[in-house]
Amino acid sequence: MNTTEKVIREQFPFWDKARGSNAATTRDDVLVYVGCGTSYYLAMSLAAYANNAGRRAIAVPGAEWLNRPTFFWPDWKNTHVVAISRSGETTETVAAAKKSRENGAFVTALTVEAESSLAKCSDDVVASQTHSEEGIVMSVSASLMLLLGLQMIGHTIPASAVASAKKLADALDASLNRQVLARSHFVFLGGGPLFGIAAEGALKLMEMSQTLTQPFHPLEYRHGPISLVDEKTAAVMLYSTDQKNAEAKLVAELREKGAIVIGLGGAGDIELPVDVDLSLAALVILPALQILGERVAQSRGVDTVSPRHLTKVVTLV
Repeated sequence: MNTTEKVIREQFPFWDKARGSNAATTRDDVLVYVGCGTSYYLAMSLAAYANNAGRRAIAVPGAEWLNRPTFFWPDWKNTHVVAISRSGETTETVAAAKKSRENGAFVTALTVEAESSLAKCSDDVVASQTHSEEGIVMSVSASLMLLLGLQMIGHTIPASAVASAKKLADALDASLNRQVLARSHFVFLGGGPLFGIAAEGALKLMEMSQTLTQPFHPLEYRHGPISLVDEKTAAVMLYSTDQKNAEAKLVAELREKGAIVIGLGGAGDIELPVDVDLSLAALVILPALQILGERVAQSRGVDTVSPRHLTKVVTLV
């Protein structure tokens, strides 16, 4: 077991420490979730959850909010910017937080580094301790920032959700076989708040194993991308409880066209139950996708401790 896998498997005690550590925000401004890479995909899920909870929210990549914010929201002053960064040193995110405050926005740093540059230039800080051995690949810190972000909009994370996430990750690991791991084209499908998690799953597998991946909203996949499906394709369907029948029909089509399907919460060649509702599904599913990326990397002999071309902190000069 390498360090990447060790950290993924040891993340759950950190969840328990973070549960209940921050309260829901009382501000009623438009929530603008800002981040880069994994943090942006977390932002997408959090914005979807926030909107469903009755708050107005959008997700914007860090550089886009920094350089062209009015294309996304016209009024700086009536915004609550939630700047998401593991290190708190990501160049675009820190700059976006600073510029947001200068223009009258309230800024919260969502991070695992409470003394970072981002934390120091924000009005508020929401943070939790992460695993000291986490390396370049973001795993436990991604889960923690999603957990903290859910609590920011009033979600309660029960101990049972932590147990469910561990159970699902272990079950997926035990179910993986050579037929899945040998596929060269991976598709991640998730709707609503699960699209951001599908995108993060695709990113994880791509950066960890150097394999072609794509994320899509499930029913959008028929509109062109399905032309790529063949016997080299593996699809990971993150089922939504409110769209399960439609998503199952898509899965049947993909299987007919040669894809092998991992169904998280529904039908597939590998079927694994997700024993939480949609409000907690993004958090519970995330570690399983991290394990999938590690296993595909191992099957290809790729070292996830030192992934090609990547660094733990992305800074621009």
